[in-house]
Amino acid sequence: MTIADRWLLPDGMDEVLPPQASRMEELRRALLDLYHCWGYDQVMPPPVEFLDSLLTGTGTDLDLQTFKLTDQLTGRMMGASADVTPQVARMDAHSLKRQGPVRLCYCTNVLRAKADQHQGGRSPVQVGAELFGHAGLEADSEIIHLALASLKASGAGEIHLALGHIGISRSLVEAAALSDEQEGALFEALALKSPTQLAQLVEANVSDPALADMLLALGELHGGADILSQARERFAGAPASVTAALDQLDALYEGVLARFDVSLYFDLAELRGYQYHTGMMFAAYVPGYGHALAKGGRYDDTGRAFGRARPATGFSMDLKQLASLALAAESRGSIWAPAQQDESLNAAIVALREQGERVIQALPGQRTGPAEHDCDRRLELIDGRWQPTALTHETSAS
Repeated sequence: MTIADRWLLPDGMDEVLPPQASRMEELRRALLDLYHCWGYDQVMPPPVEFLDSLLTGTGTDLDLQTFKLTDQLTGRMMGASADVTPQVARMDAHSLKRQGPVRLCYCTNVLRAKADQHQGGRSPVQVGAELFGHAGLEADSEIIHLALASLKASGAGEIHLALGHIGISRSLVEAAALSDEQEGALFEALALKSPTQLAQLVEANVSDPALADMLLALGELHGGADILSQARERFAGAPASVTAALDQLDALYEGVLARFDVSLYFDLAELRGYQYHTGMMFAAYVPGYGHALAKGGRYDDTGRAFGRARPATGFSMDLKQLASLALAAESRGSIWAPAQQDESLNAAIVALREQGERVIQALPGQRTGPAEHDCDRRLELIDGRWQPTALTHETSAS
């Protein structure tokens, strides 16, 4: 092994260096402050949990993304968190046990066994919010609005919001009496946007012509506001739950347009996370990124395994991706202080740091100077007082 190989990072694992680290920390504080203003309490899930609780109700997708290890104390299998949402659901159901609506938020590192096919990284910093204990449309609307406010606070200008509802496809699948295996194959064809594969599956497994036409329509119903009216026509004979889902999408659409200037469209075949989502689903996109920067939806009853079946809705984002939306605010720069030890100099440095200034004091023998440390001012002794003055072109470490 060469010296260079020794310092290689695993594929998909990245380090965060200045100034991105400062931008991420600045944004983390801004988003958590935003969530606090909306009434959300911050939680900090553990980085590792036992698998039987970590993967409860999440389907196979999260299982494949989870790093697994053996607990040396108990011999039980544990997993590194690949998605914070199930952990927060456990906190609500098992640890907090509060009555009524509960709003929780978080910002923490997660690890993924495989690189995301869209985002690439295996070590995102997941930030988001979850609302438990309310099954109404108002909770879904709040979560969507908070996700959009988060993108705006992160510097996003133009936002494209895609809305869908897993209840539509689930109701049609149930009416067609498809098996779990047939449902999985159907949803895979819809996710791939493959009309040929979808048609073959429907023809082979659905005998009712009306239901067959409705399932085929799922692959076609994506676009602007007129999609909902088209869906109502195509699903005229569908179960009442389909109509109810379309009504919910219509109300969410109107609510978003009343508060945000975003481009909004519908995709009734958007089935990402269908294994645990139970209602509306959304994804928010920003030009220049080939993947959604915010994703969320309703996932009721995830806490059932922990003793409390609770309505739940929420969203999550990757702080690393958000930090690239806009540059950090222009800082005041740093102040360079000489290396000498002097009581009045030390007092001046302490006072400036207490005021929020960034003061870098040279060390004895240091060869680099203020320019190399991005200083725009230096402390000089003027009339017996140490005062910051504009930095000239000097670069020594004096």
